[in-house]
Amino acid sequence: MNGDRRRFLRTGVSAGVLALGGCAASPPVDDGRPAGSDGRADTGTGVSDDSPQYEVETVADDLAQPWGLAVSPDGATLVTERPGGLVRVAPGGETRRINGVPEVFAGGQGGLLDVAVHPGYPDPAWVYLTYSAANDAGATTTHLGRGRLNPDAGRLAEFEVLHAAEPFVNSDAHFGSRVVFGADGRVYVTVGDRQFKNFGPDHVAQDRTTDLGAVLRFDPDGSIPDDNPFVDDPDARDPVFSYGHRNPQGLAVHPETGALWEHEHGEQDGDEINVLESGGNFGWPIATEACTYGGGDPIGVSHSERGDAIDPVHYWPCGSGGFPPSGLAIYDGAASTWRGDLFAGNLAGGYLGRFAVDSQGPTEVERLLDGRGWRIRAVAVGPDDGLLIAVDADPGPLVRLTPA
Repeated sequence: MNGDRRRFLRTGVSAGVLALGGCAASPPVDDGRPAGSDGRADTGTGVSDDSPQYEVETVADDLAQPWGLAVSPDGATLVTERPGGLVRVAPGGETRRINGVPEVFAGGQGGLLDVAVHPGYPDPAWVYLTYSAANDAGATTTHLGRGRLNPDAGRLAEFEVLHAAEPFVNSDAHFGSRVVFGADGRVYVTVGDRQFKNFGPDHVAQDRTTDLGAVLRFDPDGSIPDDNPFVDDPDARDPVFSYGHRNPQGLAVHPETGALWEHEHGEQDGDEINVLESGGNFGWPIATEACTYGGGDPIGVSHSERGDAIDPVHYWPCGSGGFPPSGLAIYDGAASTWRGDLFAGNLAGGYLGRFAVDSQGPTEVERLLDGRGWRIRAVAVGPDDGLLIAVDADPGPLVRLTPA
């Protein structure tokens, strides 16, 4: 990596985005609580929402903690509700609850999480879900499953569990979890590190014999692709695609390059955006820009100081106030002003960040939906070239943003 690129990564944010203020006094229950609840208050970033060039329309307003979004080829939108509900929103706006959803562990940060639709839908009609569930001993983990959606019957039929991340642990935090189909037709799932605090080389996110703190890769039927990076490696799990992640809550396929973009929460600040690489170690917690909650002590070293860890393409360093992200979309609709831009929800700041992307990485250029007090949990490009936004509340709305 050249020196200019290293300098960009060390600065962590572009010159046009000023630092946020505040430090957390204690570990939050959910990374990125509303401003003021965990010290990660929104104090200004140098970008504004003073004259928004977009329109906001409510699509549905009675959802229970919506968490994940997927737009199917027929124009309908599927929305997960963290307590365990799945809702189909027809192109005309009619909502219908879908039966046949698996039982979930809906505690702490767990529940029914993300959703993806098979690219060939409705043939096959598979819908994929990620969710937390418990075993007989009460320990929990992130699961991947699928069922066949019959929208007329309002049912997810033949539901089957494809994978349960190993190991189950006694924690209700850091499940991840996003699921997308890659440009290669494989299924990618993010799994969090379950909030283990033994920062060092023995941390689960650095242990490839677990699925924790990793991005996993599967064939659509849940089997392991032969070209996964650690297949047949006795010191690694076959599903692992990349590792060294903390709590990844954003995953998107770049519409032009096919690259997988991911973002994740840091500990105290240290939130980051990555472009994934097969077999890559993304550092957590031995290489990170984060620091400890309350004390503000460095965790590990900077990515730039370790040649065995892949640098993020963008990060918020300790002391910046961070950008606890959830939901990720790269815009490929018809609006030329947004085309190619990256959109991510800022949970603590209560807004949707728009990032321009160039050879130096993402730069935050606009704050959308600022001042509404909305925890933006998920974002997707809609069938009408707008952006669909899920707001984490109970009840919480699904809204559509359209460039004016």
